[in-house]
Amino acid sequence: MGIRDQRKMETSRKIQAVALDLVEEFGLEATTVARIAEKVGISERTFFRYFDSKEAAIVPGQGEIIDALTGVEIAEGATPAEIFQQLIGSCRKHILFEVDVDSSSRLARIMINEPKLLLVATRREQELVVELSDSLRERDLVTGMQGVLIAELIASMWRVTWQNYTHAKAAGSKLTPADYFEITVKEMTQISSGFAGGAQ
Repeated sequence: MGIRDQRKMETSRKIQAVALDLVEEFGLEATTVARIAEKVGISERTFFRYFDSKEAAIVPGQGEIIDALTGVEIAEGATPAEIFQQLIGSCRKHILFEVDVDSSSRLARIMINEPKLLLVATRREQELVVELSDSLRERDLVTGMQGVLIAELIASMWRVTWQNYTHAKAAGSKLTPADYFEITVKEMTQISSGFAGGAQ
C-alpha cells in the first residue's frame, strides 16, 4: 500500500471513530456531517469524498472486504467449491487482521438502539454481492448464476457473523468477530455436508 492510500485509510478510520464518538454522546439524529467534519478537522466537501452520508461513516464500509475478495488470486480451472473456500479464507484473514475490534464493539452497541443503521448495512451487503459476483463472472471463473450464488453465500455468512456478534456483545459475550465468523463457517459446513443437490 502506498503512502497516499495509507493516508486515505487513516482519514477514513478517523472519520468513523469521530462519528462513533458523537453518536454515542449525542445520538444519531443530533450527529451531523458538519459536526463530524469539524471534529476531524476537514471540510464537509472532504467528508463526502469518503462517505455519502453520516450513516455510511458510522457503519463499517464494505470497500475493504470487497477489495480483499475481488483481489483473491484464483487458479484457472478452480471449481466453484474451491473458489468458495478461497473466498472464505480471505474473509477469515480480513476479519482477523483488518477489522478494528474496538470500533466494531462500539458499533454493536449503537446499532441495538439505532435500527436505521441496519438499512445502511443492508445496502452495503448488496454492494458486496454485486461487486463480487461481477468480478467472478468477468474473470470467467464461474457462470453468472454460480457467481451470484457464491457472492450471496459469502455476504450471508458475513452478515450472520456480525448479527450474532452484535447481539452477543450486547448480552456481555467476550467472543470476537473472528470467533463468530468461525462459528458461522462451522454451521454452514454442517448444513451443507452431504448435500447432493439436484431436482427431485
